[in-house]
Amino acid sequence: MERLICFLIGYAFGNFPTGYILGKIYGVDITKKGSGNVGTTNVLRNLGAKAGAITMLGDFLKTFIPLFITSWLFRDKLDMRYLLTVYTGFGAVMGHNFPVSLGFHGGKGVACTAAMIIYSDPMLFLCCAAVFFVSIAATKYVSVGSILGGTCYFIANVLFIHFGRIMGWGGNEPLAPQYHMEFYVLVFVVAAMIVFQHRSNIKRLLSGTENKLSVGKRS
Repeated sequence: MERLICFLIGYAFGNFPTGYILGKIYGVDITKKGSGNVGTTNVLRNLGAKAGAITMLGDFLKTFIPLFITSWLFRDKLDMRYLLTVYTGFGAVMGHNFPVSLGFHGGKGVACTAAMIIYSDPMLFLCCAAVFFVSIAATKYVSVGSILGGTCYFIANVLFIHFGRIMGWGGNEPLAPQYHMEFYVLVFVVAAMIVFQHRSNIKRLLSGTENKLSVGKRS
């Protein structure tokens, strides 16, 4: 029941369409521009750096807020707090990717996933962020950075959380052994969702037609 409550609270907040609402303020239907995505990258490309930054901030907040709520609700569940954090964050990601208000057509969940990682484990976030930014700097493709950053999230969890706890280092939240396998399946699904949401980008990368990082003229 705790898992379901965390997921639903996250999903409810994730439904807030930050990019879409911001686009309307600018007089633009962002779902009809560029990739039609309501996430930060498409807003950045079509409305400029300021709009992109506001969209990212909004997507961060709609993930942080439910994380604070569920952390308080289940503050006594110390042995599974880290697991419940991921359920809440994944709910926010799914709400962002498949919002009811936009006919289940949303974003790709990268900013929401990043917010969840920052909240749960800042050191893990630094690792994933390094992979993300280095990949973009090297290739100029945000999609490559997002895919590799998501992959890093899963691998780093296995290395830093699982083996780290066995050896007595790494990990900032207790997680009882009986939840380990469930936790790794869940973080794999979170990482796989990022790859799945970038499936059209992967096709364009393979065909050489993927758009490189660019910023719109508006600011």
